[in-house]
Amino acid sequence: MLISVDPGSSVPPYEQVRAQLAEMVGDGRLPTGARLPTVRQLATDLNLAANTVARAYRELESAGLLETRGRHGTFVAPGRDDAMDRLQRVAADYAAQARRLGVPPAAALAVVRAALDASRAG
Repeated sequence: MLISVDPGSSVPPYEQVRAQLAEMVGDGRLPTGARLPTVRQLATDLNLAANTVARAYRELESAGLLETRGRHGTFVAPGRDDAMDRLQRVAADYAAQARRLGVPPAAALAVVRAALDASRAG
């Protein structure tokens, strides 16, 4: 598993880790059931604080992409449906495009929220 963190980026380190893991889950590089490194191990590998990696894992667990099985570790969650997998890929593409264009994460999220609101109204 290859994850990199750019310390000079305006994107917080936890978000860089979260986005890369989400992309790997979404495109199948991390298949259902794959075991992830422990929080401490990944933090050490990336030269980050353990809380930074823990936050990324928590957010991915909240999104249903990962599951923690106590002392057994953290795994890619089963039961994702095809629609969510496709949406995850589209979201990863959108995030990459926003980054390339230099759009701050908060502004990129605002665009998505506005589009979701517009789709409900129409």
